[in-house]
Amino acid sequence: MPALDVAGEFETIDRLLKPLAHPEWGRGLADDVAVLPSRPGYDLVLTKDMLVEGVHFLPEDPMDTVARKLLRVNLSDLAAKGAEPFGYLLACAWSERCGWPERKAFAAGLAQDQVQFSVLLLGGDTVRTSGPASFSLTGLGWVPKDRAVSRAGAQVGDLVFVTGQIGDGRLGLRAARGELSLEPERIEALAAHYRMPMPRVDFADVVRDFASASVDVSDGLAADLTHIATASGVGLTMNLNVLPLSTAAQAWFADRVDPQLSLEELATGGDDYEIAFTAHPRHEEALRHLAESRFLRLTRIGEVTAGAGLTVLYDDQPIQLARTGWTHG
Repeated sequence: MPALDVAGEFETIDRLLKPLAHPEWGRGLADDVAVLPSRPGYDLVLTKDMLVEGVHFLPEDPMDTVARKLLRVNLSDLAAKGAEPFGYLLACAWSERCGWPERKAFAAGLAQDQVQFSVLLLGGDTVRTSGPASFSLTGLGWVPKDRAVSRAGAQVGDLVFVTGQIGDGRLGLRAARGELSLEPERIEALAAHYRMPMPRVDFADVVRDFASASVDVSDGLAADLTHIATASGVGLTMNLNVLPLSTAAQAWFADRVDPQLSLEELATGGDDYEIAFTAHPRHEEALRHLAESRFLRLTRIGEVTAGAGLTVLYDDQPIQLARTGWTHG
């Protein structure tokens, strides 16, 4: 149903987006550009993601959570490169359901996360569309010169680690759709993760200092580890038996008839926004200490080997996955 009280483009910018802008570099959102000063000794890191209604978020999802997820998935990319975020560019294609209350909620969600993650809006564009709502955000961060971690640095003998929990993104989508039979508090926790994942920005400096290669887990852990293997020209192993699960995911897993297939679903589902990375074995103790000091779970899930591609192990035996993760059209 078309929204009532639809605001125009410039009213939306003036009343909702201008308060989010960087006071200097964003030029008050009154220009066609943002102007950033150079930062001696640093590289500028940029990343871009889109969220499309019905593909990356549900039509009934609150607009404040849509905005926060949009920002957070970009912050996750920056964290995996070891970058410190500072600003973003935003493009909004408002659908017919996006009236003033929906736009106001969207801006309020951004305002909350701007405070939490110390970032500011630098500019962008807004349009209306007769199709589904879609939003695009370009995240910007600083990293010390030549220190941005790529996917291409993994070395044979390195260990493979992942932060946090895996599988809550996949289960969170199912929870939001009403497809899981779990206690209400577990359903709520999983759906909340799907709608508002937590980017590991507090671990970015650790990644920068210790990781040989890294990637954020967005397409599915298996798919993203394959990206590292391909870019680095090495083989990677991943042990499904040690997949780190949240308490809600453990409750779901306890009722599964086929444990292997269930773990495969969690390892390939995507939308986790953790950091998977490789590091030399001599750094393992330091990494565990640094993760613990940040109250962050860190799990060693495999190692880097000679060869090519990803080998997935279950009960110490190689298995073939039906798919490795999400693919974009």
